[in-house]
Amino acid sequence: MNALPAGYELTGDQARIDPVAAQAYLSRSYWAKNVPLDIVERSIRGSLCVAVMHEGRQVAFARVVTDRATFAFLADVYVLEEHRGQGLARAMVRHFQAHPDLQGLRRWLLFTWDAHDLYESCGWNRLAHPEHGMERVTPGIYE
Repeated sequence: MNALPAGYELTGDQARIDPVAAQAYLSRSYWAKNVPLDIVERSIRGSLCVAVMHEGRQVAFARVVTDRATFAFLADVYVLEEHRGQGLARAMVRHFQAHPDLQGLRRWLLFTWDAHDLYESCGWNRLAHPEHGMERVTPGIYE
């Protein structure tokens, strides 16, 4: 796992995850625009989560939705703008990849518009057969 810069702490302790901080970022993200706090709280309860803290404040977050046997979906990865470029996202991804409950999975999946290089540096590949994938999307659900 990547060491974090001085002053940063990675935590997987669910009790320390701040849903208000997560919602503040996610509600302005391109993938969860306007997501309400109750939805973020519910998503955190149903996922494995990790956050990076700096001076007592949550500055990065990610979660994995998984059955802990065959599949994991990496979601909601963010780092606040002023804390980017320090390896925080990479550290969170590697934390999950080393997590004892997530070993031996047949497949991991994620979607990103702009962070392919980050995930490729952690051993991820672009979909070999995107034509096999399907989705069911409800645009504007949080509007």
